[in-house]
Amino acid sequence: MTNRHGDFIWYELLTSDQDAAATFYGAVVGWQSRAVEGAAHGYRIFGIAGADVGGSMTLPAEAAQAGGRPGWLGYIAVDDVDAAAAAIVAAGGAQHIPPTDIPGIGRFAMLADPQGGIFYVMRGMAAGTSTAFAPGMVGHCHWNELATSDQPAALAFYGTQFGWRKGDVMPMGEMGDYQFLTHHDVGLGAVMTRPEGGPSPMWRFYFGVPDIDAAARAIDEKGGTIHHGPSEVPGGIFVIVGSDPQGAMFGVVGPRKA
Repeated sequence: MTNRHGDFIWYELLTSDQDAAATFYGAVVGWQSRAVEGAAHGYRIFGIAGADVGGSMTLPAEAAQAGGRPGWLGYIAVDDVDAAAAAIVAAGGAQHIPPTDIPGIGRFAMLADPQGGIFYVMRGMAAGTSTAFAPGMVGHCHWNELATSDQPAALAFYGTQFGWRKGDVMPMGEMGDYQFLTHHDVGLGAVMTRPEGGPSPMWRFYFGVPDIDAAARAIDEKGGTIHHGPSEVPGGIFVIVGSDPQGAMFGVVGPRKA
């Protein structure tokens, strides 16, 4: 891929029920799902209007036995996977999967920041640019949000490793600041302090939908749970934070048509 170091290039769902997940996200986000022949863990691709946005795989049994839960993870492009992994570990992060080749696809590693937020780094082999993160395109990711236990440390870590910079700040009262992130002057997402007693540090991804109320109905009808929203955010659009029927947290963002 020709994406720059620090770009989000892929999103991946680890789930306990592939068929149910495909049905759910097809109804909520509009994705079509297709199997990858011969791939491990029943890997599937999620796409929309001819563009691939992400994938899903069955949560490995060893991960589930170790306490792993269904969830979404993001892939961040790097120039050199081995060098990036070594730098992240040296900066206090952790390595969950060492640099590994996927034949014909690229090289990746699964890592965690010093506070425990998990992500992948990857260097792809294919020509072209990933549009998995494409604000404004329906069905693509519009926003990458990190909830962490140490916001200043996380900002310093990701800034050093991927070149991300601080943008605007939105005060959130007792919850502290919602710190926007930019990458090459493009809004990438934000970092916030995780709520006291809430989930462990983690990334959450918001996917674009054409009608936020239709998405809300689909979440409810297909067995998901809405934890927050629809609520309006700057720009006259609305967001929902929810979980799918298997418990994976996700977000959707879009306009209100009614």
